[in-house]
Amino acid sequence: MSEPQIAEPKTAEVKPAGEIASAPARKPAQNNNEDQTLMCPSAQPDMAGSRVLGVVGGTMEAAQVAYLNESLPVTSELLASTAPLKPTEVFRFAARCEGKACRHFDGANCNLATRIVQILPAVVDTLPACLIRQACRWYQQEGRAACMRCPQVVTESFQPSEEFLRAALG
Repeated sequence: MSEPQIAEPKTAEVKPAGEIASAPARKPAQNNNEDQTLMCPSAQPDMAGSRVLGVVGGTMEAAQVAYLNESLPVTSELLASTAPLKPTEVFRFAARCEGKACRHFDGANCNLATRIVQILPAVVDTLPACLIRQACRWYQQEGRAACMRCPQVVTESFQPSEEFLRAALG
């Protein structure tokens, strides 16, 4: 069986972003009104304010997200451009963190981010360029350790490892 082809969005040219050299280590999570402005880097396309964070590439065994270097809001045309694949098979999305409405949130922290850092290996040597880092819940909570693992996180994984499943599902 051949691998599915990834559809390029028709509304913007997609280029992986470059890399940056440093960032602070782990920061404590905030539990105040700042939660309303934090972004979830593993969102669904139908969430409020959703935008494309990156394009899913790599292989079936080792997916890798190539981050966009400009903001790309979700539109119905963009979502339709991925057919016959699901948008979550082609893109990784970011949106406002839904806090207590999310099954991964414990009232103070994102347990998905915690599990990703505790269970998954780092997959990059330097921090990938990221348009949402300063507002990213995972970064605010786990620091650069989350960023070093983030490129392997995909919504649709067809051959997930045991570690990936433990990180994703708890």
